[in-house]
Amino acid sequence: MVLGLLRFKIKELLSKKSFDENRRITIGEVAEKTGVSRVTISKMANQKGYNTVTDNVNNLCQYFSCEVDDLVEFIPDE
Repeated sequence: MVLGLLRFKIKELLSKKSFDENRRITIGEVAEKTGVSRVTISKMANQKGYNTVTDNVNNLCQYFSCEVDDLVEFIPDE
């Protein structure tokens, strides 16, 4: 059995979108546009192995115009 955890690449996507749009994008703005709470987005960005529902993943992928593997990375245990 392969164990590991998921890492959400929210910070990287925020940085890229901010750069591409030449403006600062906050977690609050992402929360407002996606319907995913600020607390949830913050936890996804900062807590290793945070567990969330697929609706949140779907909404964030739509907002960032990305694929799931652009948002989520699997990190296997050593």
